[in-house]
Amino acid sequence: MTTLMPQLNSDLGELADRVRESLVQVVVGSAGSGSGVVLAADGLVVTNAHVVGGRKDARSARDLKVILPSGQVRSARLLAKDENLDVAALRIEADEGILPDLNPIELGDSKALRVGQWVMAMGNPWGVAGVAAAGIVIGVGPDLPEAPGAGREWIVVDLALRPGHSGGPLVDHRGHLIGMSTMMAGLEVGMAVPAHVISGFVASVRSGDADAEPGDSTLV
Repeated sequence: MTTLMPQLNSDLGELADRVRESLVQVVVGSAGSGSGVVLAADGLVVTNAHVVGGRKDARSARDLKVILPSGQVRSARLLAKDENLDVAALRIEADEGILPDLNPIELGDSKALRVGQWVMAMGNPWGVAGVAAAGIVIGVGPDLPEAPGAGREWIVVDLALRPGHSGGPLVDHRGHLIGMSTMMAGLEVGMAVPAHVISGFVASVRSGDADAEPGDSTLV
């Protein structure tokens, strides 16, 4: 009897468990929720702009919440967002000056992705925490056929993203972040923002150069 499948199942389960430690649920008032991923131990979380976008109450710590893997609910603050890239940066608020223990995800090399490479998407579809979906890369780069937004870079994957997957991590076989799940472009065709695009956005926010909404803060 071969041990390949049991070992593969065990490895995939361990990988999903590891990624879940960096996965959060982003809740905006009573309007719905999406996913996010912890990028830094100082409370930095990234998600899609459309998860928080366009809602004035998203700026309020009272209305913007992050549910941690432990189930703990923490207030968060919208730092900046880019509607064109569909990326937003949040910061988890410290409770009495103390941040919870966080597990930042490791960044992967999204520029090295190849068609046919295996990937896993993690998210909270329909509010169910830590759901995994796996598939392969079917396209990478800008100006892909049927891709929205001229000149935008995408990762196109052969897997189904459900409502609530938005903002969740897309990872490689090592559990490293290579993209952010964003939308469906067709039957079993998911679209993700590459990690190098996210990193560039975060770097601009940290430097204070990002185009934040009026009244939003930039990272320090």
